[in-house]
Amino acid sequence: MGFSKGTLLTFAAALLATFGMQAAEAQAPAGDAAHGAKIAYTCLGCHGIPDQRNAYPNYHVPKIGGQHYGYLVAALGEYRAGARQHPTMRGQASSVSEQDARDVAAYFSTEKPVTSAGKPTGTAPAAAQTCVACHGPDGVGILPDYPTLAGQHYDYIEQALKAYRAGKRQNAIMNGMAAALKDEDIRALAEYFSQQSPSLWVPLPPHSTAAR
Repeated sequence: MGFSKGTLLTFAAALLATFGMQAAEAQAPAGDAAHGAKIAYTCLGCHGIPDQRNAYPNYHVPKIGGQHYGYLVAALGEYRAGARQHPTMRGQASSVSEQDARDVAAYFSTEKPVTSAGKPTGTAPAAAQTCVACHGPDGVGILPDYPTLAGQHYDYIEQALKAYRAGKRQNAIMNGMAAALKDEDIRALAEYFSQQSPSLWVPLPPHSTAAR
């Protein structure tokens, strides 16, 4: 599957806009991971339980441990602004201060960061030709604002791409990219990136002594 010249130009413009956001993010206050660990208990009620599923639509709750700090901060901001449609997450994101959101993001991003293995597993589908520019050939986001997909749940990746395609999630880059995807492309991408390693980890409650 290929992308038109217009789609690629839109992608390039969105990348430039993203770099501008990254510069602003770099100047923003940092998060306090220690404080984030203390207040992350509401997050762990879903994200800390292996194989926890969203009720409707039915899909696995995403793994967020080891995600990039910048991405987690941005995602919480998108839920708060309504750019991502999920009532529970919007309520959670809206109930904390911006600094608390940064602290929680710092906790999840630093507990066990995901690093690139640099060796993709299997053959990337044709639809991944533009995905790897941001998410890396092995699914590890190459810049702080790009999420790591390696080891993420198949059905979560699938529903996220469909949400971007339908406009239920708003993102300048992803809306344009997903618009060109067919259902079979989305399935192939979800399968490929979910099988990459290193996998994202599922966090345990703060101060737990169990092995990670």
